[in-house]
Amino acid sequence: MEAARAAFAEEGLAVTLDEIARRAGVGVGTVYRRFADKEELIDALFEDRMTEFAHIAEGCLKAEDPWSGLVRFLELATEQHACDRGFKEVALSGVHGLERVARARQLMFPLVSRLVARAQADGSLRPDLEPTDVPLLQLMVGALSECTRDVDPEVWRRFLGIVTDGLATRRDGPSTLKRAALDPEQTQSTMRAWRPGAR
Repeated sequence: MEAARAAFAEEGLAVTLDEIARRAGVGVGTVYRRFADKEELIDALFEDRMTEFAHIAEGCLKAEDPWSGLVRFLELATEQHACDRGFKEVALSGVHGLERVARARQLMFPLVSRLVARAQADGSLRPDLEPTDVPLLQLMVGALSECTRDVDPEVWRRFLGIVTDGLATRRDGPSTLKRAALDPEQTQSTMRAWRPGAR
C-alpha cells in the first residue's frame, strides 16, 4: 500500500502493478493476492486518503477563528492535491471508482459546508461564496500546481494566497504571499507545460 501510494503520488494512475510490486520489493503475484486488479488498489488508497481529508476538515472546524480554520483547510487540502497526482486524478475523474468518489463527496460536502457557514456567520468570508465553489477553487489551484511541478512545486501557495485574499470580506491590506512570483523564463516553462484537457 505504501509503495502504491508513493508511486501513484509521483507518477499518477498510469503506474503498473508490476512497477508497484518492484517498488515494494515483492513479486506481482503478491499484489494480486491482496487486490484483484489495479482499480481495487486505487479504491483502497482513495478511501484512506478521503478519511485523511475528513480528519483535516474536522480539525479545521475546531479552530477558534472560523476564517483561520477555512484558510487552513484550503491550504492543507490543496497541498494534498499538489503532491499527489494519483489522488487528484481519482478525485476529479469520472472514470475511477465512481461510487467511491460519490461517497467521498457526500462525506466531504457537509464538512466543507460547515467551514464555509462558520466563516460567513462571523463576517470574515464573502457571503456569496457557496460550498460548491470550494472544490472548483481547489481544482483551479491544483491545475496550476501540475503545470508548475517542475518549475517551482510550491508556487501554488502564492496563488492560493491571492485567492483567499479575494474571499475575505475585510483586511487591512493584502496578505503576505508565501512564495515569490515566477520569473519570465519559469512562466514560459509553466505555460509550455499546460495541456488542454480532452473534451
